[in-house]
Amino acid sequence: MADVMLMKKRKKRLEQGHPWVFKGEIEKIMGDVAAGDIVNVRQANGMFLAKGYYNPHSQISVRVMSYNEREEIDQEFFNRRIREAWDYRQRMVEDTNAMRLIYGEADFLPGLIVDKFGDVLVIQVLSLGMDVRKEMVLHALKEVIAPKAIYERSDVGVRELEGLKQTTGFLYGESDGLIEIKENGLKMVVDIIGGQKTGYFFDQRENRASIRDLVKTSVEGEEGASVLECFSHTGSFTVHAAAFGAKDITCLDISEHAIDTAIKNVELNGFEDKADFEFVVADAFDQLRVWEKEGRKWDVVILDPPAFAKSKGAVPGAVRGYKDINLRGMKLVKERGFLVTASCSYHMHPELFMETIREAALDAKKILRLVEFRTAGRDHPKIHGMDENNYLKFAIFEVRNRG
Repeated sequence: MADVMLMKKRKKRLEQGHPWVFKGEIEKIMGDVAAGDIVNVRQANGMFLAKGYYNPHSQISVRVMSYNEREEIDQEFFNRRIREAWDYRQRMVEDTNAMRLIYGEADFLPGLIVDKFGDVLVIQVLSLGMDVRKEMVLHALKEVIAPKAIYERSDVGVRELEGLKQTTGFLYGESDGLIEIKENGLKMVVDIIGGQKTGYFFDQRENRASIRDLVKTSVEGEEGASVLECFSHTGSFTVHAAAFGAKDITCLDISEHAIDTAIKNVELNGFEDKADFEFVVADAFDQLRVWEKEGRKWDVVILDPPAFAKSKGAVPGAVRGYKDINLRGMKLVKERGFLVTASCSYHMHPELFMETIREAALDAKKILRLVEFRTAGRDHPKIHGMDENNYLKFAIFEVRNRG
């Protein structure tokens, strides 16, 4: 096994828990190594730090699999890691048959995402080292979880940075692409083939439940609030709002497929007569301006946009996007109503995200009172020392007029 020797003068990120070794941190490689091979990572003095798989074609040269020099990265390793991940989810996640089962580095399986939708698993393989071990991953999933089917959604651009092609398809078993799951006691239909990412965003589960107290009453004290959900995807916040007593709900997304799914989810729970629903297919940036001119207002406005910044270079544009959408959103909130806003862009760090909202409030002539700040749910644990895990920001503000 080859040894990757790190530079003497470097940040001690690896020792602090960060599981990546970047190309610029490597002093030399001792021994023969091919892309995807397991290597030992050592300090400049030869002391063992970790072992992981190597990819000379990626800026992330080594992704750590183990901190035990004697541990073999074999079939038993994958069985054990996946069993530990499943045990953790069974302890931490309740009232659901669906969850993020494997969260890459946070489950010590870098480059691997596995989402569980009932008895169907959807996997994303994001790195070369994990791709060459995919058969061991599949064997372990079948051994530990015993799913009916396993579908691959490795149709993401990051694979190309690893020298891999994008790919999708069933790897094991068969299933209808539309799967019914349960979340917070509610039913949701998920499209694992045509939906975004793996079909559903589990990271907002607890956050969706957190809007309960916001939507029970209007700011005037009447039973049931009015709610606007923007970037609705499958309408998950819409369904939760209806379950929690909202009486007037507007659901907005640019995708007709997403809105059709949101309608199905409302009907699946028998909520179509529980509230007055309005489903709108439109670009949120444009539509919010139209509603502002019309003078429309809601008790609660929910903004859960896609990632505007997928790289450092995209941050300035993302800041403008987040500022604009939050400014438009808070202008549509009634006095003493609530703005629920999120960002899933890692490069929008929490401080920058909150500062951007503060700037939007200044321009909108609003005073914001922070009610709650949250991150991803408990099926998305975070490695302390790895900021890349801290991508989701979720804030609830009470909105008041200034002047």
